[in-house]
Amino acid sequence: MEGLLFTFLFRVPAILIALTVHEFAHGWVAMKLGDDTAKRMGRLTLNPLSHLDLFGTVMLLFGPFGWAKPVPVNFVRLGNPKRDMIWVALAGPMSNILFGWLFSTVYLNLFHGHVSGYAQLFFVYLIMINIGLSFFNLLPLPPLDGSNIVRGFLSQEKEFRFMHAMRFVPMIFIALLSIEWIFKFPAFSYLLNPLWSPYQRLLLEFYGMKALLGS
Repeated sequence: MEGLLFTFLFRVPAILIALTVHEFAHGWVAMKLGDDTAKRMGRLTLNPLSHLDLFGTVMLLFGPFGWAKPVPVNFVRLGNPKRDMIWVALAGPMSNILFGWLFSTVYLNLFHGHVSGYAQLFFVYLIMINIGLSFFNLLPLPPLDGSNIVRGFLSQEKEFRFMHAMRFVPMIFIALLSIEWIFKFPAFSYLLNPLWSPYQRLLLEFYGMKALLGS
């Protein structure tokens, strides 16, 4: 019970940091490219409470994947909407990849072997949640960031067809996540593991944290 309590206490701050960095990056890049909607709506902030999505945060509490409340972006106000929507979408996942590397570097150079087991656990959560959040949001499925990256490369006609083909995907994803979470049937994990495992391994090896793979 004590271990579970400490795990929860360390996981929550790690989630808040990862989600806040992710959404702030979207808003900041959008502002730099001409759209200050996030700033005007009070979402260009490092206050995590402004970015929390209830269901997405709960999913992160109990698994490696989840999401925050999307930062509002008016793509029409961007200097070059088609090109710039790619950069805005990429900003969130890339910020998590960067912060995962930053936390790994700090841990390996300053704290490894010199801090308590609980502090090490906190760094593990910081690294793994940032990796998980970046992976999940890079999936090319609406409403995730990956879908906006794909849309940025498509003509208007192909973009319409893409979004039409994907119209039921959000409901299917929520259903699969709910089934896995409630009934412990790993349908969602089964579909994503062939992509998740090599992605996780690649980043952990890049970070110099291959030991977290247990090999």
